[in-house]
Amino acid sequence: MSALLKRYRMFLVLSGASIALTLLAPDIGWTALSITKENTLEMLSFLPPIFILLGLLDVWIDRETMMKYMGNGSGMRGGLLAFILGSAAAGPLYAAFPMAGVLLKKGASLFNVFLFIGAWATTKIPLIMFETATLGFRFMMLRLTCNIIGIIVIAKILEWDARRNATVFTL
Repeated sequence: MSALLKRYRMFLVLSGASIALTLLAPDIGWTALSITKENTLEMLSFLPPIFILLGLLDVWIDRETMMKYMGNGSGMRGGLLAFILGSAAAGPLYAAFPMAGVLLKKGASLFNVFLFIGAWATTKIPLIMFETATLGFRFMMLRLTCNIIGIIVIAKILEWDARRNATVFTL
C-alpha cells in the first residue's frame, strides 16, 4: 500500500489542493477544475493515436534499421532525419516524449533524440507557414535559424553531459 501512495502522492496532493481551493474560493476552484477537465480531455484525445503509431513503429522498424539511420554513427543523415521527424510531427510537446522513448529503445543516438524533441517543440511546419504569412519571411527565417542553432547547441551539451556523467539510458 505504501508503494501505491508513494507513486501517486503528487496526484493526491494536487487533488487535495484542488478540493481545498474549491472549498475556500469556489469561483477559482471551479475554474481550476474546469481547466483541468479540458486539459485532461485534450490529452486523452491525443495519446491513443500516438500510442498506436508508436506500437506500429516498434513493430515495423527493426533496431538495426533505426541504428543505421539514427544511431551513433548516422552523422548528418541521422540529425536531419530526427529534425524532419520532429518538425513534421503533429500534437503537443508531451506527445513527443513517448516517441523519444521508442527512438532510444530502438537505438537512436541521444543527440538525435534531443534534436527530435527540440524540433518538435519549436520548428513545426504549420507554425513556420503561419509565421511566414503573418510576420513575414525574414522574421520566420531569423527565428528558424536561431532555433536550429539553439537546438543543435543544446543537444550537443546534453549529450556531452550525459556521457560525462556516464548515465545509462535503458528502456
